[in-house]
Amino acid sequence: MSLIYQETVQMSEIENKLFTFFGEILFRTDPTPFLHTTYYEKEMGSGLLRYFLLFKPLRARERLPSVKLITNEIEANTSERGKRTINIDPGYITLEQVILATTKGFTHRIYLSKGIFADLTLIYTNGTFGSLPWTYPDYGGSEMISMLNSWREEYKADLRDGFLHGNSSHAK
Repeated sequence: MSLIYQETVQMSEIENKLFTFFGEILFRTDPTPFLHTTYYEKEMGSGLLRYFLLFKPLRARERLPSVKLITNEIEANTSERGKRTINIDPGYITLEQVILATTKGFTHRIYLSKGIFADLTLIYTNGTFGSLPWTYPDYGGSEMISMLNSWREEYKADLRDGFLHGNSSHAK
């Protein structure tokens, strides 16, 4: 999950809610200034921060619409005066791709259900994740690619363990 937020938001409370719904937080990046776009500033103000969370246990891919609806509810419940104070974007990693959930349709987004679309954000080719013409610039950056490649390796190890224990039909 990508979390974009105002510094005043109590992120420990948000993370506790996310933990309740999605399980253990396996990895958390450090918060950094979110400077990639001004898209969220009109609603959330300037000086936004962002970090990423990786959860365990593995989840079935088909749960993505439900996951996005839960994160949308958390966003709504933490809004102030009708404006979000946090943006939570869930997604998943497979061996072949990175998929993000969105409520906005577009030519490259596939409708899943319940008003949620799957955004094919990155594909894995030649030993690394790579951008597509529509990939958000921050997701195509070298630091992000490096992080997602390492998370892919974590996922790969989880799949091997799942095969050993008969539980291999999940994705992150």
